[in-house]
Amino acid sequence: MRKKTLLAAALLSASALTLTACGGSAESDKPVASVSSDVATEKAATVLDQPFKKPDLVLTDTQGKKFDLRGRTAGKPTLIYFGYTNCPDVCPLTMSNIAIAKKALPKADQEKLQVVFVSTDPEHDTPEVLGSWLKGQDPDFIGLTGDFATIQGGARTIGISIDEPTKDKNGKRVSMHGKQVIAFSPKDDAGYVMYGDDATADDYQKDLPKLLTGAKP
Repeated sequence: MRKKTLLAAALLSASALTLTACGGSAESDKPVASVSSDVATEKAATVLDQPFKKPDLVLTDTQGKKFDLRGRTAGKPTLIYFGYTNCPDVCPLTMSNIAIAKKALPKADQEKLQVVFVSTDPEHDTPEVLGSWLKGQDPDFIGLTGDFATIQGGARTIGISIDEPTKDKNGKRVSMHGKQVIAFSPKDDAGYVMYGDDATADDYQKDLPKLLTGAKP
């Protein structure tokens, strides 16, 4: 089966062209990693030839406690997404799709999966706000907030751009950010798999059993 190899930075830059209020701008200093995508099957998942390292972030969880992302998720299958609670479309849809797929797993597997939502608008998304919002998705999802510069730097290490939040003409807060979900393997804590905002609940449901074991979709 014919395959092609692309640069992750180029892939992310291309996807950024379609982003609106819930998106991200391309940055020249993004990490570069090779990816392999299957042209014939057009899978939702993009498998990286050079995986990302898990962001080295210590932020605040929805209980107001410090959360060491690498330490607390070490050796566990982990999905990481950067977004914000005021997002009108992509963020809640992405979290909902993952929540639906997670619920289809056996109970023991549900408990293994770590889903981490990192706020791109930490000034608004306090631990209380973030916790309330995530309860509507899945109460077991991990919500993290903190210093914007720290979050922005952590996102950049996995090829995701974040701009400082602004207000639109109606005074509504808008956060421009990359919309990718990165899946980290429980075998070595490396991010081998990336999903775009077109990934559906069915896509995640199909792939999660493999991701839980560290296998690639």
